[in-house]
Amino acid sequence: MRMKVGVVGSAGGVIPDHVREKAREMGRCLGRHDVVVVTGSAPGLPHEAVLGAKEEDALVIGISPALSFDEHRQVYGSPWEGYDVLVFTGSGLMGREIEVIRTCDAVVVIGGRSGTLGEFAIAYDEARLIGVLTGTGGIADHIPELLAVINKETVAAIVMDDDPEELFGKMMTRHRERVARGVAFRGPIIHGG
Repeated sequence: MRMKVGVVGSAGGVIPDHVREKAREMGRCLGRHDVVVVTGSAPGLPHEAVLGAKEEDALVIGISPALSFDEHRQVYGSPWEGYDVLVFTGSGLMGREIEVIRTCDAVVVIGGRSGTLGEFAIAYDEARLIGVLTGTGGIADHIPELLAVINKETVAAIVMDDDPEELFGKMMTRHRERVARGVAFRGPIIHGG
């Protein structure tokens, strides 16, 4: 089965051109490695990654917050170009975050604001492999601080780099280690009774 990597990050706000290009290059990198790319079908940095992935003929899946294609376009103003599959959840912006993370074997964080913070928290609690593309601002550049504040152990694995190809290499190394140890596909750790 092909590896599925989610890309999360800033969907709006002021996004510098060099950060957009890094997101697009991350998508190209995933495409070159025959990875299935999954996003929340959002504009901004996730869509830049989609466009980059499509340059390399990658399979791209969008998890939409909408109930239908019309709602996806008209209510959420979300892109559809570049997606091979759109899954309509009807669960809204926050609800679809869980579906995005649970669909993926790993997640890449690029930039990010409050929505990305939520996606990071879900991926961390769901014990996913998380790649952080540093130098992209927002949440991505504050992950070490967040981990110190969270102060909670999960079996999530986090790797960071400012170069998309180097980041993917680190992610694959860690993925293989996790598969060998049997933790790559484990779900959330349930605490308590």
